[in-house]
Amino acid sequence: MREWCVVQTRVNGERLAGHNLENQGFEIYIPRIKKQRRHARRIDTVLAPMFPRYLFVSLGPRTLRWRSINGTIGVSHMICHGDNPAIVPQGVVEEIMSRENDDGSVVPTQAKFRPGERLRMLEGAFVDQVGLFEEMADDKRVIMLLDLLGRQVRVKAPVAHLAAAS
Repeated sequence: MREWCVVQTRVNGERLAGHNLENQGFEIYIPRIKKQRRHARRIDTVLAPMFPRYLFVSLGPRTLRWRSINGTIGVSHMICHGDNPAIVPQGVVEEIMSRENDDGSVVPTQAKFRPGERLRMLEGAFVDQVGLFEEMADDKRVIMLLDLLGRQVRVKAPVAHLAAAS
């Protein structure tokens, strides 16, 4: 079994750090999620790092040169416990990998609603409003459509504030 460690990268440096680590012979993993980006009055869906500024690097049982990771371009530092790299608990990275789609995005586990499903707001400014589930915004919020003032409005709401409407 592989041992995975966590590397903190420079700001927006996940790709650069990953490329340079792979050139040194390390196996890396950067989980990505679909995220909406607003730019120049347009909204795009892009693949973005699931953990901004972090990536996973696999260290074999005989990897003695792990200290070279800290000197890699794009890397801020390796997360350590004392003088040794902190090891991610067994199975965590593999579980994230198992939820990856064909397009390389990780599907959040909280997606307990289906597109078009009717949801009721339990808390907040729109309490008792009923809307339609559209998609997961991130791991803790959903995007839903509410009928407000005669038109459908996209609203982000915490998963904990929603329940299936009957």
